[in-house]
Amino acid sequence: MNETAQVTNPVLGVTIFALGGLAGAVFYLPFKKVKNWAWESYWLVYAIFGLLIVPWLLALFTSPNVIAVLKQAPGRQVLYCAMCGAMWGVGGLTWGLMIRYLGVGLGLAIGCGLCSAAGTLIPPIISGNLQKLFGTPAGYASLAGVVVSLLGIVLVGMAGMSKENELPDAEKKKAVAEYNFKKGLIVAIFSGLMSSAMSFGLQGGADIEKLAQTVSPVTSATWRGMPVLVVVLFGGFIVNATWCILLNVRNKTGGDYCRTDAPLFLNLVFAGLAGAIWCSQFICFKTGEPAMGKMAYVGWAVLMASAILFSTLLGILLGEWRGTSNRTRTLLAAGLVLLLLSSVIAGYSGNLAEKQNVAPKADLAEQGTARI
Repeated sequence: MNETAQVTNPVLGVTIFALGGLAGAVFYLPFKKVKNWAWESYWLVYAIFGLLIVPWLLALFTSPNVIAVLKQAPGRQVLYCAMCGAMWGVGGLTWGLMIRYLGVGLGLAIGCGLCSAAGTLIPPIISGNLQKLFGTPAGYASLAGVVVSLLGIVLVGMAGMSKENELPDAEKKKAVAEYNFKKGLIVAIFSGLMSSAMSFGLQGGADIEKLAQTVSPVTSATWRGMPVLVVVLFGGFIVNATWCILLNVRNKTGGDYCRTDAPLFLNLVFAGLAGAIWCSQFICFKTGEPAMGKMAYVGWAVLMASAILFSTLLGILLGEWRGTSNRTRTLLAAGLVLLLLSSVIAGYSGNLAEKQNVAPKADLAEQGTARI
């Protein structure tokens, strides 16, 4: 039995992606506990922990050959992954601004929706594997899952626009203090499209992952994506850290890290925790891929759909949808149902792909028995 067959488990893969989506939905909450620091100060701490310390610690623990792999990896592929991470970094800088203007529920719905569409459909086109989406039952099922996911995202977005028309500014700002739909929409479009480059980078290190499973001491199939992850996140770290330091200098907020009226230790803990939680979504993405087998490319859609699902539920708990009409709540509920359904379809497509891989072997065995 080959290694891929041993680790393929689509239900487990979808579950891991969903856990990643949960992490992506709640990572922003610890920031609410940070006191008397400018945005650039706590975002720098978040970047240091989430883009550098946590991924490297995990990579060194789970991928014993990570250093050797990166030394032997094709330079062009390493650069490509890092540049994709840098593009995500530009989008990530505006992710927090998007949430400030639109709130957790609506902001992540629109941002993740665009990120999901671009991040799922463009990588197969770039790699020349678009045929995976067509021609087989598993391919059609996975494509249907992506379409259902996008429909769910559209409905959640429609619910957000309906909310925009229904509630007075004073009511909207009770839940989201700086609510501004027009500004938020512009930021969300830019942030969502740029952030989809994370998907390109994480799926663009095929040679690096192969080296992880061949260079001694070999990394297991589950953790083979860790060398790719640290490269992509390093690209994002450079952009985020550079911008935050520039803002510290320009806004004269570099003194935040030693302010006597700020809880220094707790601020470091909460900002670092936000980074660790955020990083978890992409750790889940890379560890869930091997379990999906040939349908791994649907993971990005499942990850984003899960993030939207959980962020919308969180938005409901935070009161962001309080006072809306039955029509708006119906649109929201229908969108959430479709997002859940898309995850189920993704798992089903993985099972179909697994059966397709097993069936030819069974047929060969039967032919061999007939000849005997």
